[in-house]
Amino acid sequence: MTVRIAPSLLNSDLARLKDEVERVLAGGADMIHVDVMDGHFVPNLTFGAPLVKALRSFTGVPLDCHLMVEHPEAYIEPFAEAGATGLTIHPEATAHLERHLTEIRRHGMKAGAAVNPATPLSAVEEVVEELDLLLVMSVNPGFGGQPFWDPAIGKVRRARALLDARKSRAMLEVDGGVARETIGQLAAAGADTFVAGVAIFGAPDPTAEVRELRRLAQAGAAGGKKARK
Repeated sequence: MTVRIAPSLLNSDLARLKDEVERVLAGGADMIHVDVMDGHFVPNLTFGAPLVKALRSFTGVPLDCHLMVEHPEAYIEPFAEAGATGLTIHPEATAHLERHLTEIRRHGMKAGAAVNPATPLSAVEEVVEELDLLLVMSVNPGFGGQPFWDPAIGKVRRARALLDARKSRAMLEVDGGVARETIGQLAAAGADTFVAGVAIFGAPDPTAEVRELRRLAQAGAAGGKKARK
């Protein structure tokens, strides 16, 4: 299984954005995760398309953008123009999930769906074939540094079973409380893409932390594969 580490800029030092990105890329980060919050869908206000444009001006790494917003359709074209690699939207935020996933792909981006802790996987079951990424939230979205929601491990296991049953090649991402203590269990449950903010940018050496999280995820994935045999 391919392990992907996606540092979240939510917990980075934005005054040193380029330096922060370069540090995690030096550790082998596979993508940069951009949390987009509108102050309505979640109680916080963060980044928009201009930040993605700024990132794209100095890096070619994939930019994994998570829209925690109402009316996600309004963000598709601006983020595509800014250089986003993929957009992940919430079924809780729209009655037209399939339509918006199709539109994201039409704009040349990867299409993802994210489910909050209380949202069942059935909310995305009908669009699995259209997903490039399925994101399981292991905290309620809105703020970094929240404690990990333990039932997420079982939910990740069920999400992996759903993707495998449909022969989907979508990435299975987890966001929230991902750290040394949890990443191995999540990888063993079947996750392959890991968003980490505080764990990386709050570490003494973010470059080394990216490498350590990858090592722990790979070990967890290997153990999980043996257990499933």
